[in-house]
Amino acid sequence: MPQHPLISTARFPDSDGLPMSDNTLQYQWIVTIQGGLDSLLGDFVGGNLLWYPDPTTDKIRMAPDVLVALGRPKGHRGSYKQWLEGGVAPQVVFEVLSPSNTRPQMDDKRRLYQRHGVREYYELDPHNNRLRGWRRGGDLLIEIANMDGWTSPLLQIRFFLGQTEPRIEHPDGSPFLTFNQERRRAEQEHRRAEQEQLRAEQALQEVEQERLRVQQADARAEQERLRADRLAARLRALGIDPESL
Repeated sequence: MPQHPLISTARFPDSDGLPMSDNTLQYQWIVTIQGGLDSLLGDFVGGNLLWYPDPTTDKIRMAPDVLVALGRPKGHRGSYKQWLEGGVAPQVVFEVLSPSNTRPQMDDKRRLYQRHGVREYYELDPHNNRLRGWRRGGDLLIEIANMDGWTSPLLQIRFFLGQTEPRIEHPDGSPFLTFNQERRRAEQEHRRAEQEQLRAEQALQEVEQERLRVQQADARAEQERLRADRLAARLRALGIDPESL
């Protein structure tokens, strides 16, 4: 794709030098949300990726914990340069809060997302089991009154307040899981599949055993019939009607 005439890609670094997260819980949530959405959607889902909305300046940039650009293809990117993405701004943005985040800092981020076209914005605070969300209304991001049970209009995922931390569910009701949780679930599914296969094999063996029993019973019945026929033939040879006995 040709570059914008006013820019040089060297002016748009792919890193801002800041850490992805402040702690392991925040990092785990970022990876879980990005991975869950990436597996759900056929569109581009980035994690901790610099987003440049303006081709004329590198001073305007954002680094959402997770961004979703519906209609843009999956693939690796060093940063999300909007003018190279058909002008498509990320429609959904997630921020996972750490204890060091301040309300003024997060309000500034939200206003920046509001200014540059984000349609849904979500904040998750796993340390305090809090959820906040905003949905675009005209030029503004308007806060969602109740996030517990909220369904994202664009993504169709659902948000809940759990007992200790927030929970996100896929449209089919299955939860977003960490890598370890996914691995354990896969192992459980594998064990269940093995148990089902074993039960099916046992049922097949029982059917085969029953078939053999029926065959043996049929063979015995046939032997009895042949013996009866031979006895009847001998009786008739002696002038005795078997039916009269």
